[in-house]
Amino acid sequence: MIALVRILSVAILGFCLKAVNAQQPNIIMIMTDDLGWGDVGFNGNKVIRTPNLDRLAAGGVTFDRFYAAAPVCSPTRASVLTGRNPFRMGITHANTGHLPEEEVTLPELLQEAGYRTGFFGKWHLGTLTTKQRDSNRGGRSEHEQHFSIPTMHGYDEFFCTEAKIPTHDPMVIPASFLEGESRRYGWKAREKGEVVEAYSTAYWDGQEQPVFENLAGANARVITDRVIPFIEHSYELGNPFFATVWFHTPHLPVVTDSFHRSLYVGHSLQEQLYYGSITAMDDQIGRLWQRLEGLGLAANTMLWFCSDNGPEQDTPGSPGVYRERKRSLYEGGVRVPAFVVWKDLLNGGKRIDTPLGTVDYLPTLVDILKLTYNHPGNLDGISIWSHVKGDKRKRKAPMGFLFQEKMSWVDDRFKLISINGGFTWEIYDLKKDPTEKENLITKQSRRADQMRSAFKKWERAVYEDVSRS
Repeated sequence: MIALVRILSVAILGFCLKAVNAQQPNIIMIMTDDLGWGDVGFNGNKVIRTPNLDRLAAGGVTFDRFYAAAPVCSPTRASVLTGRNPFRMGITHANTGHLPEEEVTLPELLQEAGYRTGFFGKWHLGTLTTKQRDSNRGGRSEHEQHFSIPTMHGYDEFFCTEAKIPTHDPMVIPASFLEGESRRYGWKAREKGEVVEAYSTAYWDGQEQPVFENLAGANARVITDRVIPFIEHSYELGNPFFATVWFHTPHLPVVTDSFHRSLYVGHSLQEQLYYGSITAMDDQIGRLWQRLEGLGLAANTMLWFCSDNGPEQDTPGSPGVYRERKRSLYEGGVRVPAFVVWKDLLNGGKRIDTPLGTVDYLPTLVDILKLTYNHPGNLDGISIWSHVKGDKRKRKAPMGFLFQEKMSWVDDRFKLISINGGFTWEIYDLKKDPTEKENLITKQSRRADQMRSAFKKWERAVYEDVSRS
């Protein structure tokens, strides 16, 4: 009798735990690398095939004015996980600094709330080995101080590279190049049996633990092959999951197989490689979503999608109508494609033009899930949940940007920017002039002074955070 009571108690407890977990949405955060605002169908591209992204965006809320926290990758990545401007952590450029352990991160908060947490793709927030040179950094050198792997920041498991890799057959490079190919830009994927060499980097899935299996073919598939089992295992355990999926595509070198190149016959080789790599990634995003549907998890999964900055220079990547590209604080460098889909709670088919950004991810999820956040420093992001639901349209808290000698301050309508360390300033009305053609510094001098004063106050606070760390 006592044994029966114990069995029933365990069964009831298990049912209750699953019922509680069922109320917690699964979360997937997908970020691409150097994908321009205009590189996707849901933002009007008529050439690059992104049917899966377009379908997901149509079923959710698309952000027409979504900002990466920086015009390069590492700083933006730090903002996603912390809700703070990357300068506060000393992550001012790609391959610079690392994510400090004292930072409170989104996966840490979700771990505490009962989520299984997994990281997949491009890390770029610290070195992954102290025993060998890997990618841009790593090994026993001055970079050893920047050793910082995902499990130090709230992830239960990971499968990642430190920095860039080819978008197909990610661990190898051709022994020789054909006409139109280059080590920097990319090449046609080599057929089986052709001579290749090591790309001099590695995937890692544990401390000082490189991966050697299942590393051939489209890199997006290599990543997704790890994401899906993580989701399946979470489902089997009855746990909600948080999967961070940071694809390398379409960061150079872009490498594409013959099938995906054939979709763009009539285009130049550069275009075939670039466009084909994006479509290959889109295929895997569709595959991931299809598996969620098969498990019955799609409706209660929040999927957030964005790029880490604008498109690289001298590529077919498109910033849309916006000015400049990667490494610029004009709109083309930081305004990126983005959407969220959550079928259980969000009506699809909406677009909003409120300025939102990667710094807003953490405070938004803290708000939605009622998490407890404690950190001695300041958040730069805000909860955008009311904006996403359509309850609010105007952003009250401006966003600050810092990169090399460039700086800007963006509010709901106007943008103040300096590209020479603050010696001169420009101001644009982004509602009327999103392409930043008319500098209003003379007509809007009083507003510019007010915005500059607010920016300087924020900038001082940022550097005070750095000096305390």
